[in-house]
Amino acid sequence: HVQLVESGGGSVQAGGSLRLSCVVSGYTSNSNYMAWFRQAPGKEREGVAAITTGGGITYYVGPVKGRFTISQDSAKNTIYLQINYLRPEDTAMYYCAADLLLMRPLDPSEYKYWGQGTQVTVSS
Repeated sequence: HVQLVESGGGSVQAGGSLRLSCVVSGYTSNSNYMAWFRQAPGKEREGVAAITTGGGITYYVGPVKGRFTISQDSAKNTIYLQINYLRPEDTAMYYCAADLLLMRPLDPSEYKYWGQGTQVTVSS
């Protein structure tokens, strides 16, 4: 049974930082893609960052480059999303996801396994 559990969200002021964590259980592979997505109210879910668990190759959507960093700790089966210089427009529910051998690592339709999400709220 595959389970992804996110944590680390919260309410912060603009300019602050957060580190989100996603612990994965029941699913290990060196051919994984793991990713972070976010969904704001009334908007579609969008991919923000992805990483290949075997090679550590990272992918970012344009607007978050330089502020978001995805990383992994394989020994802990955990991926992280470091978010710096938070902006009010970063307010959303953040989800992690996992799947194998993807063509489009930032496309939510490619992922089979999802966590329940962690809320990030940024005030101005």
